[in-house]
Amino acid sequence: MSKVLAFVESRDNKIKNAGFETASTALKIANELGAEAEVLLIGSGVSSITAELGAYGIKKVITADDPRLEKYSTTAYSKILAEAAKQRGADIIILSATAMGKDISARVSAKMEAGMASDCTDIRTENGNIIATRPVYAGKAYIDLKVNSPVKIFTLRPNVFKPVKADGVSAEAEKFEVNLDDSDFKVQVKEIIVSSEKLDVTEANIVVSGGRGLKGPENFYLVEDLAKVLGGAAGASRAIVDAGWRPHDDQVGQTGKTVSPSLYIAVGISGAIQHLAGMSSSKCIVAINKDKDAPIFQIADYGIVGDAIEIMPVLIEECKKVLSN
Repeated sequence: MSKVLAFVESRDNKIKNAGFETASTALKIANELGAEAEVLLIGSGVSSITAELGAYGIKKVITADDPRLEKYSTTAYSKILAEAAKQRGADIIILSATAMGKDISARVSAKMEAGMASDCTDIRTENGNIIATRPVYAGKAYIDLKVNSPVKIFTLRPNVFKPVKADGVSAEAEKFEVNLDDSDFKVQVKEIIVSSEKLDVTEANIVVSGGRGLKGPENFYLVEDLAKVLGGAAGASRAIVDAGWRPHDDQVGQTGKTVSPSLYIAVGISGAIQHLAGMSSSKCIVAINKDKDAPIFQIADYGIVGDAIEIMPVLIEECKKVLSN
């Protein structure tokens, strides 16, 4: 019988929303296969947050709790996940396709000689097999695939899978013992700097991104103002990141961050294929561009043709009026 192991990401002893998505999806797949689902938490003090996963139907939580794991280490974390999968007899491993998930999954895939389907936008079972849907050709198409290796790894695009809560379930915690030495911490994060006010585009339900149509970095405040009014995050195209207008951390696209918010507003972004690859799975896309033939309009649900500098102040004021009622 198969066993599903989900790696749930946390930071500062708080489970990230992508972690709940992963746990809930792992349970769904396990139920469809008639298998058991377990969750792995790695960090320092994570034993104190295991109960939160019971709300999503998880009955068993494995914890690798060690003060040395407070800060992320790609070498230590991947070793723990691979060892946990082997010891628990898990042949299906599910992670979120966050920066950490992408990093760990590739290493675990190599350690366990496991096939992997990455950045999945859908995952389901058919006749006892797991079928995953993922984008190809920079998001221009989607394919369904099946992983045939004995151990299978799937990473899930954040904000695509909705976590489902369950009543009356208590998560049982079990400590996972693994021998770690200095060689397992060859690579380790030394410092994490987080803005207390800035929302990460990968976790935001609304994203407003700006491009070269803003004409200069001095006009990017329009994107930030609209994002603030809507309670969302501000993103940027590669063009203005390369131009030095915005930090790389804000970049949405194939070489930046992949987002799947409920609402994505592209301001002055033409829609190069590299940008579309990072946001085309958004639920609703609004495009503002003065070029009516811009590629962004081909995937947009709503489009405004005009100068972003003129449109944005009006749009911001109208949003304020609507949201104040």
